[in-house]
Amino acid sequence: MVGWNPKALAQEFLAVREKGSSLTPPSHRYENWNLAAAYEVGTELYNKRREAGWVPVGRKIGFTNKTIWPSLGMDTVIWAYIYEQTVSFAAGNRAELSLANTYSCLIEPEIVFKLKAPILASDTEAAAILEKVGWLALGYEVVDCNFPEWKFVPTDAVADFGLHFRLIIGDTFPVTGPARLAEELRTFKATLYKNGEVAARGTGSDVLDSPPLALGWLARALEQQGAAPLAAGEIVTTGTITPAPIVQPGETWKTTLEGINLSPLTLHFT
Repeated sequence: MVGWNPKALAQEFLAVREKGSSLTPPSHRYENWNLAAAYEVGTELYNKRREAGWVPVGRKIGFTNKTIWPSLGMDTVIWAYIYEQTVSFAAGNRAELSLANTYSCLIEPEIVFKLKAPILASDTEAAAILEKVGWLALGYEVVDCNFPEWKFVPTDAVADFGLHFRLIIGDTFPVTGPARLAEELRTFKATLYKNGEVAARGTGSDVLDSPPLALGWLARALEQQGAAPLAAGEIVTTGTITPAPIVQPGETWKTTLEGINLSPLTLHFT
């Protein structure tokens, strides 16, 4: 596209992410900036991280919770790669995470899946999708936005690593009884606490009507874009269940769930 270079923009995003600094969103700089352009930058970031030795382990889906769209000016769902270097498991469902060299982070309680079979674009039923899932867990995606005051459009977020910073995963549970689990994932309730006080609430249906349906959405989006399809072995985090608050060092966050057998998860920021 005239006026911008995907390799140069990818290098800009890598530089500000390493320093914890900000940059002007591409949508504010280029009249012809669009979703295809943003994913082209995302591909360059993926290639550069692979060259640096990073190991992709799955994807993140962003902005699946439509209740937060008005506050962020969103109108679409996005995706990005996650890596061995950005994913960890919480021992005993408690973890610590440093916010050093970040710019502006939010915490997002999410349902995380590990696939045991490919998810196809034709997969549209939650129970059928769950039959292709090996395990699920409660997790936190901590997102970092390199745009001042969180002012951007979805295409900018795609280019900014999909806003992905870290994924912390709690205890994993094997998928059993897909039909029952599909209903629980649609109706469960989540409460997010900050230092023991309620900070946000949500329900499974806030995540594109149900977290497994987000997997089907992603499969269709990948097919439309000509991107690599979802494969067995991938870890996929499906988007925030509650509104996503800003976090600061020294805070302790905990999420509890009602209506589904997943362990509470606590994360302390340093």
